Amino acid sequence: MAQKSAAVELEVGPHTVRISNPDRVYFPARGETKLDLVNYYLSVGDGIVNALRERPCMLHRFPSGVAGEKVHQKRVPHGAPPWLETVRVTFPRYNRHADELCVTELAHVAWAVQMSTVEFHPWNSRRADTEKPDEWRIDLDPMPDCGFDRVRRVAHVAHEILDELGAVGWPKTSGGRGLHIYVRIEPRWGFSDVRRAALAFAHEVERRAPDDVTTTWWRKDRDPRLLFVDYNQNARDHTIASAYSVRGNPEGTVSTPIRWAEIDDVEPGDCTIATVPARFAELGDLHAGIDDAVFSLDPLLEWADRDGVEEPPDPG
Repeated sequence: MAQKSAAVELEVGPHTVRISNPDRVYFPARGETKLDLVNYYLSVGDGIVNALRERPCMLHRFPSGVAGEKVHQKRVPHGAPPWLETVRVTFPRYNRHADELCVTELAHVAWAVQMSTVEFHPWNSRRADTEKPDEWRIDLDPMPDCGFDRVRRVAHVAHEILDELGAVGWPKTSGGRGLHIYVRIEPRWGFSDVRRAALAFAHEVERRAPDDVTTTWWRKDRDPRLLFVDYNQNARDHTIASAYSVRGNPEGTVSTPIRWAEIDDVEPGDCTIATVPARFAELGDLHAGIDDAVFSLDPLLEWADRDGVEEPPDPG
């Protein structure tokens, strides 16, 4: 059995975070370790805290590195430090609740990485009212045979529609094969209305790019060459990797904020824990202004009413 490396202690803001097994390799493609992962998150500290701030957050943990088992963890475990913050969310379907991590400072992120968290998946609502989302998420999700050139084309169509609506979209790579666009919204509506609005928007993208886009409900019925505009990511308790979240793959790709002008040039595979720190040092947090650009969903809900859009079934 390999000998465990000695723990290290890091000062993160006012707190000391102990990192056990710092030399354990988490990302086999280049050999980055658990400590490398902590240092990555510290290097993008303002960005990751801004992305997670005040949101219930599911943790995707990889106790033995990304080549091993993945654990989806909602509940903060007993024995967490007293300075950690949580928010209680309920799951009516199961008559249960969970006290989820609620990041307000960088030490909370470092603690989560000590607990073997690689990916951070926050809700699109905040703890002030977890039932009223303040973030509309546009997930450009390529089907298996959809190339990234098609993702780029659809991103431009989405940008065009957002401009016409007067909404500011904040794009980022997904860390996989797609792109995400976030829009800050007034926290006036429940998840059902936000999802209806997202579906109305997806239909408009499909109308403008019918050769590139599908909104077909069942995955088995979708053309594998097309891009699915996934409105389901706005359903309650559905989460996607946050801005600056590392993804659980051997290369350690990062869901990376980008500028609209980069859409045609960005190669998502180039955005990794090895490259994003220097990018962040140069550009800062490209999503820093998101809270200052708040959009009303009223026009999209009018589109939904016009088109007779009913909320689709709960995707489960």
